[in-house]
Amino acid sequence: MKFLLVAVNAKFIHSNPAIYSLYAYAREEYEDMTGIAEYTINQRTEDILAKIYESKPDAVGFSCYIWNWNIISQLLPDLIKILPETDIWLGGPQVSYNAVKIMEEFPFIKGIMIGEGEVTFKELLAGYKESKEPDFSSVAGLYLKTGYTSERATTEMGKLPFLYDDIKPFANRIIYYESSRGCPYRCSYCLSSIDKRLRLRDIETVKKELEFFLKNKVSQVKFVDRTFNCIHEHAMAIWQFLYENDNGITNFHFEIAADIITDEEINLIKKLRPGQIQLEIGVQTVNEKTLEAINRKMDLKRLEYVVSEIKKNGNIHQHLDLIAGLPYEDYESFGRSFDRVYSMRPDQLQLGFLKVLSGTRISLQAEEFGISYTENPPYEVLYTNWLSYSDVIRLKKIEEMVELYYNSNQFINTLNVLVCAFPSPFVMFEKLAEYYENKGYFTNSPSRVYRYKILLDFASEYDSGEDYIYAELLTYDLYLRENMKSRPDFCRSLTDEGYKQVRHAFYKEEEKARRFLPELSDYDSRQLSGMTHLEPFACPVWDLERLKEIRSGKISTKKDKDRYVLFNYSKKNPLTKEADTTIIN
Repeated sequence: MKFLLVAVNAKFIHSNPAIYSLYAYAREEYEDMTGIAEYTINQRTEDILAKIYESKPDAVGFSCYIWNWNIISQLLPDLIKILPETDIWLGGPQVSYNAVKIMEEFPFIKGIMIGEGEVTFKELLAGYKESKEPDFSSVAGLYLKTGYTSERATTEMGKLPFLYDDIKPFANRIIYYESSRGCPYRCSYCLSSIDKRLRLRDIETVKKELEFFLKNKVSQVKFVDRTFNCIHEHAMAIWQFLYENDNGITNFHFEIAADIITDEEINLIKKLRPGQIQLEIGVQTVNEKTLEAINRKMDLKRLEYVVSEIKKNGNIHQHLDLIAGLPYEDYESFGRSFDRVYSMRPDQLQLGFLKVLSGTRISLQAEEFGISYTENPPYEVLYTNWLSYSDVIRLKKIEEMVELYYNSNQFINTLNVLVCAFPSPFVMFEKLAEYYENKGYFTNSPSRVYRYKILLDFASEYDSGEDYIYAELLTYDLYLRENMKSRPDFCRSLTDEGYKQVRHAFYKEEEKARRFLPELSDYDSRQLSGMTHLEPFACPVWDLERLKEIRSGKISTKKDKDRYVLFNYSKKNPLTKEADTTIIN
């Protein structure tokens, strides 16, 4: 008997911890009966179908989520045709909370595993091993053609085995790890609020397992704990262990509640290697009535303080989230939420849209709040009593601008000055989205480099008379990211003899003195010039506050005196990936 566990991931670099956890839990007794197959949503359904068929499984179990349900639901009717004797099982959050509807739509399915599946899966294998026609009605945590069996009790974390004894299958992929299950919060839009019992993995076990990742120098470990820092001692123990055992390579991702971070935790976080950890912080909204409606408690002032304190040290990537489409949040209110979060200067600002998931409290309140959402996954909001569909379309376009121009981190200095020309950051991105729409750029997506030119043209339209400042800022932002050999038209020409003489003299002198590039002492002047870039600037692009004063006319600057910035690409900021810069005169 062979039971094949199937995952259809969003990307190749992702893995599916659910099927690996089921496999690991049953491995000791039933390893010879189980197998794992992973695909992506970008593969053709016929290719996935062929691969499953060639495995000739007696039973198949699919791990179902909003991002893969469309493709799985397409596979199921054809799979039963080519493997009519194969039992098909489903599990995961997409099917756990609407099992009756799923079974009606796909009556040929053997059953659905509800909630946590480790123990349930092991008991299924036991049934298959004992009988050719097993009766699963006594197995808890199932929905069968005869209805629900019984509720499956949650599993103690200490009983769950480590998933990654063999690291080879996860080469060049994100590792997912959980040190806890459940969440103490009751946010109405989140499935984690349903699991009311918080369970922690033994801290010594966690340390041992993290040591495995560190020893194998995996690139990233993403903790899937819903609120990692909800237990102070647990979070401190893990962060202290990472601080003491850093391998200089591995990055750890945590989803946290920033407003409950203590000063002790902040002080420890500040000691971590730049880029060693990154924090995802769900703000969602700053509208107090909205927070109350979604049953979310948050000390916003404390959150702002924590984000600011962590940012000061420049060693932690902070990702802040907003959700559009929540109750009592209209377009203007969302704009205010955006502006307040933007003012915290996160490394990334995720503008997301409400997903109305079966089983959540908000799914039961959808009619009350006038929330309409898509019939198919991801069940995303279309409109509410406060937010029209037109508003949602506008916010979608603003979201794309935020992704292209803010979250890309390619235009940070330019945006920091350009925002002064608008009443608020939200208005700036709103106008940028309108500019894209009017120019047809949403249809004909411009190249990455051409987006610099677009931003210059946009700045010229909304902050006229300051073209030379924005041209220099964009040049600065461009060279911070890479040593461009083909320069865009807005960059000043570097073909004149004056620049060539300055450049030649600088690298010849640097070859002798090593004043600015001591770490490149083994390279000659020609090699140095290839690993770095020397750029003249008439404006102090490195001093944004002074540049803002120049732009506003508070102080003047002469454009006839250039200062040179040296971009060193052999020495990059581990957090921003920007080249190290030095003003050389």
